[in-house]
Amino acid sequence: MTIETQSRGEHSPLRRIIGSVFAILQTRLELVGIELAEEKDRLLAVLFLGLAAMMLATMALIALTALIAIAFWDTYRWQALAGITAVYAIAGLACALKARSGLRNAPLVFEATIAEFEKDRDVFRKP
Repeated sequence: MTIETQSRGEHSPLRRIIGSVFAILQTRLELVGIELAEEKDRLLAVLFLGLAAMMLATMALIALTALIAIAFWDTYRWQALAGITAVYAIAGLACALKARSGLRNAPLVFEATIAEFEKDRDVFRKP
């Protein structure tokens, strides 16, 4: 009985350390999952803005084509189409600039996870 008790007692701190390591790993993996979800949302928003920019640029080209077709008519119809073309072009440019800004100013992927792993490494290095 005393040998069993001693062997259990010797393994108990080791089991606690292993349990702590697994708990830390679980927490870090949950953090990775959260960061992946955030990155997915950011990429979807940038993708939507890029698609909106392409759609608006296409509308501007269609309006420009209509503008050229009726530019020689005797009324003021071409001024109206010129205004619509300008609005579409400005909106498309604004979306494209916003999408580019979203890509350039993106946070570092897994920044929080890497910071937590560095903290863990520092804790284990301390005597």
